[in-house]
This record gives sequence, structure tokens and C-alpha cells, in this order.
Amino acid sequence: MFRVIQTDKAPAAIGPYSQAVIYGNLMFASGQIPIDPASGQLVEGDIRVQAQQVMKNIEGLLQAAGIGFANVIKTTCFLKNMDDFAAFNEIYEKYFTGKPARSCVAAAKLPKDVLCEVEVIAVIE
Repeated sequence: MFRVIQTDKAPAAIGPYSQAVIYGNLMFASGQIPIDPASGQLVEGDIRVQAQQVMKNIEGLLQAAGIGFANVIKTTCFLKNMDDFAAFNEIYEKYFTGKPARSCVAAAKLPKDVLCEVEVIAVIE
């Protein structure tokens, strides 16, 4: 069985899913979008502003599991527009310094019409 992670440091789930789950020594986080967990409101701004909020939300989930960005082994990144790839990477590389495996794809439409969404898989040691 898996253990559900729930924290107020990341946005509450807006559907029938968990913010993250732990199975064995792995944490699987649902995709994070740029919603401020305190207000529940979408953070407006360009890709850098939205990516920064996404990273804060991921950080909240990792902290709730007792780990940090160094424990992330895989990310999946969704961008509304691949023209934002370089700007997104400017923010991404500040957090994922261990360079986990990654997929990054363009998505025609993301929840709430955001510019980016990121999900992670992390190891709990």
C-alpha cells in the first residue's frame, strides 16, 4: 500500500487525486502548476514567474516527505509553448542541480491554461 502526502505548502488537489504518494522508498508527485497554496489563486506572470511558483510547490511536497530536490530522480515537464524552453530552464536549473532524468514536452492545453506543469519522482533515503 502507499502513503498519501498532504501539505499546505503545495496547492490542494483540484480533482480525485493526491498531491503525492510514497510507495516503498519512492515519492511520486502529481503535476504541480503555478497556484499559490496560501491563496489558492493562480500566479499570473510570464514563464519565469510561473515556473518559480511551480518549484516552490514541488519544494513543499518534497519537504513534507522529509527530502529535498537532490532526491529527485525524474521530472516530467509540460510547457504550453516550446518557445519558453530556455526561460523555463533558467528557473529549473536553479532547483534541480543534481540533473535528474527529464522529459519536457509541449502540451496544447494545461490545467487553468497555465504556462507550465512539472511532476517529479524522488527517492527517500
